[in-house]
Amino acid sequence: ATLFVLAAIAAVATPAPSARAARVPFSGTPNDASLATCRANAQLLNRTLQSLAPGDVLVFTERLNFHVLGGVAAADLVDVTLQVDGNITFCDELDAWPHDGTGRVRECLYFRNATRLKITSVTATGVFDGRGERWWGPPGLGYVLRGENRPRLLNVESSRDVLIERVAFVNSPYWTVWVHGVDGLVIRHSNVTARRDESDEHSLYDLTAFNTDGFDVAGKNIHVHDVVVWNQDDCVAIKDNSQNVLVERASLSGLGAVIGSIGGSTVRNVTFRDIIMPHTYKGVYVKFRAKGGLIEDVTYERVYMNAPEQWPIWIGPAQQSDSSWLCAAHPCSICWPTLPFASCHAPADGIFRNIVLRNVTIDAPKESSGVGVIMGSAAHPMQNVVFDNVVVTNAHGGGGSDHYFACSGVDHAVATGSTRPVPKCFDDRTNAT
Repeated sequence: ATLFVLAAIAAVATPAPSARAARVPFSGTPNDASLATCRANAQLLNRTLQSLAPGDVLVFTERLNFHVLGGVAAADLVDVTLQVDGNITFCDELDAWPHDGTGRVRECLYFRNATRLKITSVTATGVFDGRGERWWGPPGLGYVLRGENRPRLLNVESSRDVLIERVAFVNSPYWTVWVHGVDGLVIRHSNVTARRDESDEHSLYDLTAFNTDGFDVAGKNIHVHDVVVWNQDDCVAIKDNSQNVLVERASLSGLGAVIGSIGGSTVRNVTFRDIIMPHTYKGVYVKFRAKGGLIEDVTYERVYMNAPEQWPIWIGPAQQSDSSWLCAAHPCSICWPTLPFASCHAPADGIFRNIVLRNVTIDAPKESSGVGVIMGSAAHPMQNVVFDNVVVTNAHGGGGSDHYFACSGVDHAVATGSTRPVPKCFDDRTNAT
């Protein structure tokens, strides 16, 4: 399956040559954060993007910082490159931000129906800065006040053969990179940062930078590799209607290596491998929202977590709220099981099948309730789940636990190799038996 993925996306990394290749330096005003300049640069960038012909390279010069208001969008680009060697900083003038006809804010940067779009930095110094702090709002109140009406830093929709490389995405107001409806995508040698401070943890204060997902992808023939993400939500997330996805050689700290949340669709043939997770909040996170669906043929292998702060392994319902009441269960409350009134329910139509975790090490976990939650549906219990050499070390060194908190809704699951602890609803075929 992995060879198929790599073969299918090989052409993405080497776009087709063009007979015309004009370099177009962006001629906006740099190093000026005034609202007037933000507006003028956004208008100029919109006009420039729409004027690009196949083969054109739009260049943002190194050491220059272009402040731009959101709502930058382009459609139907073919063989176009954005060479970002400087900074593109999105102004945090919330009252001036453009909206669509429904009252939703427009994205920072949006591309639709692109073919062979390349976003790169020749000098590896390119930065997209979302200035997310004002959008996140006061800790504990920001989500209640603004909810999810915040712009994504980069949204690429219904496109083919997209390459994102050697750039940094900083403090997105909402999801950082959202590439969906794609056929052929490579994201490599890039990083995402979303932090309220520089502490090496995900405290309640840090986590109030809600919904700052890292790389969210949906489609087919996708390869994400050699990336670094430190954020306060899903680090790399495989979303609805996805297949043939490989994520490898990544450092992730946040809500982890994620499939979901999936609702009413099928996701299959997904591999995460060679992943390190320093001080992550969650680790392996596979989740359905209320509508259920099918998740099958999934492998996590060679994964190392150091001092994970909450659940190192979660396979089951999405732990989230879709309302201003943060403890609401949609379908599993983020307050569960800490608060006695909180609830958690596995969607009846959520089907997990052929899930393998192999050579996964969880070192010094901090969650005292347990090292994981495995919660399938009673109507459609999990099928063919294998934990092979899934090991917890130094379980009590970080104040954590050496058992799984929950294991239910599983019809056929086995633990093999040196797996320890063994989830209680698994067939124990480890070396210790």
